Amino acid sequence: MLHIVDDEDVIRDALEWLAQSRALATRGYAGGQAFLDALGAQPADGGAEEGHCVLLDVRMPGMNGIAVFDQLVARGLLARLPVIFLTGHGDVPMAVDSLKRGAFDFFEKPFNDNQLMDRVEEAMAASRKAAAAAEVHARLATLSGREREVLDLILAGNMNKVVADKLGISMRTVEVHRAHIFDKMQVKTAVELAGLLK
Repeated sequence: MLHIVDDEDVIRDALEWLAQSRALATRGYAGGQAFLDALGAQPADGGAEEGHCVLLDVRMPGMNGIAVFDQLVARGLLARLPVIFLTGHGDVPMAVDSLKRGAFDFFEKPFNDNQLMDRVEEAMAASRKAAAAAEVHARLATLSGREREVLDLILAGNMNKVVADKLGISMRTVEVHRAHIFDKMQVKTAVELAGLLK
């Protein structure tokens, strides 16, 4: 989902048209507060498989783009919601500062349509990758300490008997732990598990 935050209707419309030319779903917001309010109602987790990107105008009445960016930083959402700043009044220090603080990119108006949309697609790919990594991390967090030990030994290529010997537990217990690990990690084989965690 491409989130377009700009107070100018004509700019939002043009950006939505550009995004649709690349088959990207969009949602427009006339201001920073409207975007943050919508974000509060629908967390960034939704639609993780499609990825997200925020096109954020710097100068808007009310809450400006930098203040919105500060909120996203404070909430730890930049990986899931990469920000590309748009401004007609950009200056180099502002661009450098925003990039240092985690902005994905910074474009001055007027911008090259294709370059902007290329960066939007790259940001959405980064968002998808971050969402997938967060999902794997959440699954790992559900494992018990013993399951983590079994997991590490499985990933090292050890057979159940070797895992049992190393941990001083029965083969049956290893099999039970292995089944729980596969279930919690939502995989069917050790190869699939290794691929998920590489």
